Parts: sequence; C-alpha cells; structure tokens
Amino acid sequence: MANPFSFDSLNQAQREAVGALDGPVMILAGAGTGKTRTVTCRIAHMLEKRIPPADILAVTFTNKAASEMRERIAGMVSKKAAADMTVCTFHSLCVRILRGGIDKLGYKRNFSICSHSDQVGLMKQLLVRKGGSDEKVKPDDVLAAISKAKNKGADPADLEDDYFATLAVAYQNELRAQNAVDFDDLLLLAEQVLREHADVREHFRQRYKRVTVDEFQDTNALQMRLLQQLVTAPYHVCVVGDDDQSIYGWRGAEVANILQFEKFFPDPKIIRLEENYRSTHAVLHTANSLIKHNRGRREKTLRSTRKGGDPVRIVAMPGDDEEAEFIAEEIIAEKGAVGREWEDFAVLFRTNGQSRKLELALRERKVPYRMVGAQSFYDRREVRDVLAYTQLLVSPEADVPLLRILNAPNRGIGQATAVLATEWSRDHDQSVWQALCDPDFTYQLGGKTRHCIEAFVALIAGAKNRIDLNHENPADVLDGLIKQIEYLAWIERACKTDSERQQRGEGIHSVIDSLRNHTAKGKKLQAFLDDSALASEREDEDLEKKQGATLITLHASKGLEFPIVYLVGLEEGFLPHTRSIAEGTKDEERRLLYVGITRAQDQLTMTYCASRIKWGQQTGCQPSSFIGELDDEHLTHTSYDDILGAEPSTAELDNFFGSLKGLLNDI
Repeated sequence: MANPFSFDSLNQAQREAVGALDGPVMILAGAGTGKTRTVTCRIAHMLEKRIPPADILAVTFTNKAASEMRERIAGMVSKKAAADMTVCTFHSLCVRILRGGIDKLGYKRNFSICSHSDQVGLMKQLLVRKGGSDEKVKPDDVLAAISKAKNKGADPADLEDDYFATLAVAYQNELRAQNAVDFDDLLLLAEQVLREHADVREHFRQRYKRVTVDEFQDTNALQMRLLQQLVTAPYHVCVVGDDDQSIYGWRGAEVANILQFEKFFPDPKIIRLEENYRSTHAVLHTANSLIKHNRGRREKTLRSTRKGGDPVRIVAMPGDDEEAEFIAEEIIAEKGAVGREWEDFAVLFRTNGQSRKLELALRERKVPYRMVGAQSFYDRREVRDVLAYTQLLVSPEADVPLLRILNAPNRGIGQATAVLATEWSRDHDQSVWQALCDPDFTYQLGGKTRHCIEAFVALIAGAKNRIDLNHENPADVLDGLIKQIEYLAWIERACKTDSERQQRGEGIHSVIDSLRNHTAKGKKLQAFLDDSALASEREDEDLEKKQGATLITLHASKGLEFPIVYLVGLEEGFLPHTRSIAEGTKDEERRLLYVGITRAQDQLTMTYCASRIKWGQQTGCQPSSFIGELDDEHLTHTSYDDILGAEPSTAELDNFFGSLKGLLNDI
C-alpha cells in the first residue's frame, strides 16, 4: 500500500460519501468541495472492504480525468489493484463492449473509428456527390445535426431538413460499407448490443459490479440508457456531479439525469458536499446569490472554509479596447506589487471572438499568456496520415484510412481513380483494398495507373507481412515505411516556415515513439489505434505545459481554478447569450456564469462595456440581467473612469516605489 487514505482527513459529508458503498448513491459535489479526493477515497475504501478490483469500473468524460483518477487511486492502493480496475472514458468503455460484440450487429470486429477530420472528409465527398457543392452547406453543420439526432436517440434519416436527412442516410451507409463508426456510433451501438443481446449484457454486468460515473451532470440521454443496461439490482452505482455546473446542454447533456436520478435508480442515497476549499467567502456568497435564481435545482449552499476575502468588483467599461487595456495593466501592476506568477491570472469570456483584443493588449505589454483551444495534436495532418498507415498495417481493408493516404505522398493514384475504386468496391460488395488487388478492376485503368496501384499494394502487403510473418517490431516497420515513401520530405514541401517543418517532423516521430512505448508493454497494434482514436476526442488541454496568464472560454474553464480571475463581457446578448434568450435556456447561461465565478480563489473582477465592436460596427451594450441578481453584500460597483481618476493609496505608492527600486536594482 502506498498512502492509504484516512477518514480523519475528510469532513463529515466526505466521510459519509466514502462510507456509502452499496446501492445507488448520488454525491452532489459543489464547486471546489474536494470531489476528486472523495471519489478516489471511496474507491480505495472499496478495496479495503475486500471488493475485488476487477469488479470496479469508474467512468469519466476525458482521457485526462481518467488518467488523473487512475494515478490518484494508484497512490492509495497497490499498483496491481489499481491496474486491475477499469478507469476510462465513456467512449473507451464502448470500444471494449463493441470489440467483443459488434459482430452481433452485422459489423466486423476490426471496425475503424472515424476521427472528426475523417468525418469532415467523408461529408465533403457526399456533398459533391449529392449536388451540395453548389449550395452553401458546411460539412460541420450536417455532422452536428446528425450527432444531435444520434445522441437524442432519434434516427438521423428523420432530420427536419430533407437535404440534411438525405446526406445523413448516405453518411451512415458509407460508414457501414467501410466497417467504420464515428464517436456517437460507439455509444449508440454499445447501448444497442447490450440491450438486444442478453449474453453480452450479462457478461458486462458480471464484469463490472461496482460502477462510478464522474461529472454526471454532463451525461446525455444515450449515456443514461447505456448506464441502465450496465447496472442491475442491487444497483451498486455511484454518480458524482453538480447540477449547478451543467453547462453542456448545447452538446446534448441532460441536466434531468441528475435532477431525476430517482426515476432511473430506486431510492438512492443522496449526499451533498457543500464545504468549499477553493474560494473566499465573498466569492461564494456572490455565486450562491446568483444560482438560487434557477428553478428546479437540487438545493445546496456552498460554504467557504476561508473567511472574508476582497469584495467582488463589477467594473463598468466604456468599450472593449479600454476593457482589454485595463486588465492587461492591472495584471502587470498586481504581479509587481504582490509578487504573483503570471499563471495566477485568468481572463474568462463567453465567446472565442472576445479574446482578440485581450491578446493584443497583453502582447503589446509583453505579458506572456496561454490560449486554451489550440488545434489538437490528433487533428494535425501528419499525425492523421501516419496513424492511417498504421491502421493499414493491422487491416488494409479499412477504407477510411486507405482512401486518406492512397495518394499521400503523390504516387500517381489520383482522386478519379479513388472514386472508381470506391464505386467498384461498393458494386461488388468488397473493400477498396480488395478492388485495388482485383485484376478485373485494375485492367480497366491505364497502364501507368495500374503500375502505381500494384506498387502501392506490394508496399503495404510487404510491410504488413514483416509484422505478421516475421514478427518484427511494428514501430520499426512503420518507421521504415514512412522513410521508404519519403513522407516527411513530401509534407515539408508544403510548409511555409522552418517552425512548421519542425512541427511536422516532431508529429511523425511522436506517433512512432508512442507506438514503440505501447508495443514495449506487450500491447497489440489495434489497441494502440483505439487509444489514439479515443485520444483525439474532445480533450482537456494540459495547462501546466504552457506558461503565462490564461485566456479561456467559460466552458473550457470548468474544473480549473485561479487565484485572480477577470470575467469579461457581462452584457445582455453575450451573457446571457442572445440565442439562450430565444431558446429558453437562460438557466444554463446562469449556470455558466456561476461556473465562471467559482473559478476564482482570491480575487474576482467582472466587467461590462457600454459599447463593443461587433461585426466591424460599434454597437451599444446593456449590462447583463444577471448583475441585478447578485447580492450586494460583498460587491463593489465601480467604473473605468473612477479607478483611473482615484488617488493612489499609501500602500499602492509603497508598492509602486518598491517595484521601481527593484527594477533599478536589476538594471
């Protein structure tokens, strides 16, 4: 045992949660109340009570949350026990279920998982085929409509827009023909196979007798149905979440799952964690006064373990230029005065467009900052290409990756040939690979193209045989293949800068190194591809790896905390967002502001502007209706002009001269 937990380190509510091991349990964990610690202690307590680790399943929403939970548990129990437990995301769990049972639904077990970029590529082809290239239809809009329908349990073929419905049917048929699934299908098909096949359902119910679901407020209706298939009487299921932090309704999350938990699992034990270790009393009092305006919520009041604290400031700004400059100047002054780190500061906003002026203001003043929301590693072209080659080493019959790299690098097999091969494969009920290997198909083509296809088939088959027959290390084979086709030189030719060239090279090596580490642990190639596909899912970014003040959207800030927070753009139309007023989802916008407020540990400043540049036009703004809902007890209302016109206090002058002296000493 490493560091076994002790009940003494927990507060009363946490103890109760850790001790409640049987039957349905719902832990309502408010912001900053030690939720992760409570959940990991509860799992460690199960092991103390001799519950076999193999019986335990913990489901999270992101790979990062899963690995953090795994590490924390491993710190409390033996490494072997931690390894025997299953701690994974919903999608990862569904891959486990489907690798064992998808053949019952008419798919082959070696199905491939489509990344978002694969989906976009496929939808672009369908738009051209279905005459949509003339229409102004974006692939992402169609995919979003299909995803929404799938998660609600509706048939995408029944979409209201007839053209979208036609595309949805073609998209689904194409995936099926390629023995491929998208992320939504993972959930949909896993729930279907559990529901329709008692043997698979019974196997997984016996396998996972103790189920914990983290961030339960983010689950959708489909995930709830999946959970019901997985958990049977006596319902040893524990869900952990906070309905006040349910902010993903636009992505299909159903706050009803947490509000109506009793409907799904009988007579649950409900435990509230309300002692907050993160924020000052002033911050929490303000947050509580806002969220109580939401109707139908689970009652809870956060109490701070930290008394007092600076009042929460609400600052009226003339415009967004002044807002950005004010924040940048304050960050510099505060850092100098109190000896803060840049990483102590965060600026939160409702929409990505609001970050531009803030970035400019920070850049002009040489303030280092980190933006959350950069392109994911797994969306990079070179990474997707190398993973596609890896997939062909497992199964050349996987159409999605094959079509992706058929002419990458250029090898004389153009788009027209790819379309012919795809149509031939569909007409003959074959994979594209089988079409490329079929002389009846290749003899229709010109001699030069036929020769190029034969060389490609020999290349892939030869590399696959080195793994299957010669038992060579897959990472060495992949490395050799990528060098043989001179992939790096080809992709570098399209790069505009040295840093882009370097990034491409690093991306390729990173995939090969990752595969080498994977095979060193004795894991199979298909498991590596599954892990890579799942890692490309919506993911928390690792802030610790970046330096500087944080610029982040309110949605992305959930789960994080910062000593000093600036929450900008508290205007009607921004927060609450115009769309929410029209759609009647103002409660969710209120929860979003609540999440933003509860990120602050020590100091919180909220701003609103009298006017803002929108679509290139100066537009007048109204303060957010939410401001009027905040209790004034720990609030100060001030304005940009008041702050600039105020006489500096003695302390501020001391700080100024202290900073100046330090600067002169440095010189």
